[in-house]
Amino acid sequence: MGTELHELLRSLRVWDPETTELPAFDPDTAPGKPLALFTEWFAEAVAAGQSEPHTMSLATADADGTPDVRIVMLHGADDDGWTFATHADSRKGRQLAARPYAALAFYWSVQGRQIRVRGPVTAAPVEEGQADLHARSTGALAAALTGRQSEVLGSAEELARASEEAWERARREPEAPVPSWTLYRLRPQEVEFFQGDERRRHVRLRYRRTDGGWARELLWP
Repeated sequence: MGTELHELLRSLRVWDPETTELPAFDPDTAPGKPLALFTEWFAEAVAAGQSEPHTMSLATADADGTPDVRIVMLHGADDDGWTFATHADSRKGRQLAARPYAALAFYWSVQGRQIRVRGPVTAAPVEEGQADLHARSTGALAAALTGRQSEVLGSAEELARASEEAWERARREPEAPVPSWTLYRLRPQEVEFFQGDERRRHVRLRYRRTDGGWARELLWP
């Protein structure tokens, strides 16, 4: 089994030219703030046909410092930070309560690009979190109403019953409150933009927050 996996891994290629176009990136022309470059790259990823460009890896750590990571959805980004949401009593919610610091990673394979963001995390006001939830789809509200995220599940039937009840309520009460639903905002201290290069001369531009604004520096690939 290990040999088969190894052979499969060796057969794969990164950034196949038939499906991937590695655009040029001149860091000297990059804007002074990372949000502007993120917005530009995000729009280009959408235009290039990147599947689900708004999904990202969210890395947190528990009270003991043990790391954890999962895929979540970006809800927005502005001068105050990058936002995502979850239940406050979920595993990641508890981890953020214990250690309010996180890292995000976006990978857009169609252009060989990734973006890394890290910094302290705060919870938005309750009304802002509820407004964010109610602006989303009926399915998103139903999932939030189902709740009990990360708890041990007794059976698939138990989930089906709870989910059906949640869907019915979401359709009946599109403004139904979900007290545990929380919008989190990561205020970046560092944002790194990585542009892949076919000769492995990858361009890495890091923005680092300072007292006077944003410092920019190149990193060895």
